[in-house]
Amino acid sequence: MSSPSRRIHISAEEYLKREKETDIRHEYVDGQVFAMSGATEAHNLICANIQMFLHSHVSKTGCRVFQNGMKLRIEHLNRFYYPDIMLTCEQFEPKSLFKEAPILIAEVLSPSTQQIDHREKFIAYKQIPSLKEYLLIHQERRRVEMYNKDQKGEWFLTVASGAESIELQSLPTGAVELPLEVFYEGYELPYTVRESEEEYTLEAQPT
Repeated sequence: MSSPSRRIHISAEEYLKREKETDIRHEYVDGQVFAMSGATEAHNLICANIQMFLHSHVSKTGCRVFQNGMKLRIEHLNRFYYPDIMLTCEQFEPKSLFKEAPILIAEVLSPSTQQIDHREKFIAYKQIPSLKEYLLIHQERRRVEMYNKDQKGEWFLTVASGAESIELQSLPTGAVELPLEVFYEGYELPYTVRESEEEYTLEAQPT
């Protein structure tokens, strides 16, 4: 979730130094810095639900789940992102400022960020050798888009909605079914949604 900051080109080293000195998070794309926008309560609730679910399945495996605050470095693209959810089995390093080998990434969509999450970030994330699954979660309705990488390196899309479930296959404990109700626990969706391929609008339900 980011918006353009000043058009200044800085090095990755300078970016990391500045991030340690500010309370505002920024993403970094090949020399350009983008300030992160604030998240809604719904966005934070969905992220917390996913983190708790994943943590309950990997807490004893040495893998860890990060929510919002850990940077992802894609070195060959010279980029740093802050994924909403990132699951990694990299070695624990207490002073690490970023991770480089996640096995699962999830982004919670909003109208202002969905194009970036669908296109720019997914194109970049697909180039991470360790990544096996990428989830895109909608805020305004029960819909999850899941991209899985097969053994040949090809990516396939599965879409679940309503009361359906998805099957996560990247966890070190084995495949696990994840009902969509887990994503939206504690969140009453007050809207119906009309959607085209490019955009969607919200229509309040009749009272």
